[in-house]
Amino acid sequence: MGGRTDRVSWDTLRAFVAVYRNGSISKAADELGMAPASVSSKIVSLERRLGCRLFERTHVGMVATDRGKDFADRVSRPVDALAKAVHAGIRQAGSGERTVFIAGPAEFLSMVVLPRITQMLPGSLRLNVRFGVGDELIESMTTGQVDMIVSTAAPRRSGIAFEPIFDEELVLVAHPCWTEQAARSIDTIPILAYDATLSIVRRYWRVVFGRRPSRLRRAVVVPDMRVLAGIAARGAGMTVLPKYLAEDRIAKGDLVVLHEPETPLVNTLYVATRRKVADPDSAVEMVRTALVELSGSRA
Repeated sequence: MGGRTDRVSWDTLRAFVAVYRNGSISKAADELGMAPASVSSKIVSLERRLGCRLFERTHVGMVATDRGKDFADRVSRPVDALAKAVHAGIRQAGSGERTVFIAGPAEFLSMVVLPRITQMLPGSLRLNVRFGVGDELIESMTTGQVDMIVSTAAPRRSGIAFEPIFDEELVLVAHPCWTEQAARSIDTIPILAYDATLSIVRRYWRVVFGRRPSRLRRAVVVPDMRVLAGIAARGAGMTVLPKYLAEDRIAKGDLVVLHEPETPLVNTLYVATRRKVADPDSAVEMVRTALVELSGSRA
């Protein structure tokens, strides 16, 4: 076989073996927790490096060529042996202190997740927490920067496994000084927004009021709902918050709910990890299980 393999990466060899055994780019990607495009790129790179075609791309999947079968015979066993050695090292390290990296929305992790799950985990397991939202969360997990994420939307990406963990009720609140104006013309109250597109506010108007908001004026945009709650309590305008963030201020009279819908607007949060078929990391699985036990909760 032509070409050289002295600079072929471990990830590339793992991708080759996974595709060979699964006969599919997508199934191999799910097994490895990679994006299909990344797996495909590694196979193309390997073929270019070796100077031969390893697979025929057919309507039924990836079919190994004779060269591919020969290469699989030579590398599969070493790849398996190295994988076992890596996992053994992880398990051995797991007998001492372990750190699991988790990322998600600052408000939800700080006020709901961390206070509840830290008491459920052994003292030898530590959490390293990062805050973020949206695609940056998914990117941080697919690139291995974190082990799992908590997302405000279902991360429907190949190679990612996710499940719901929490339902948060969203409420429209403001200082009591805005109550009369809300009854007359709620759209004229200044908006305290989480983002410049008013995504949460627009969703509230669409679902609860059955229409688009009109004439809304952004008074401030702050990507932290805890800050928005404080600004609203000082009379700067109205905002949409998770109920768990607003209920203490409502109880004190600093905030009031401007509208009581017949059916509350609920947003579901999800825990997501890289999809792995075999030998999951026990520490990551322990944290994931603790998060899943939040299922059925609502705030």
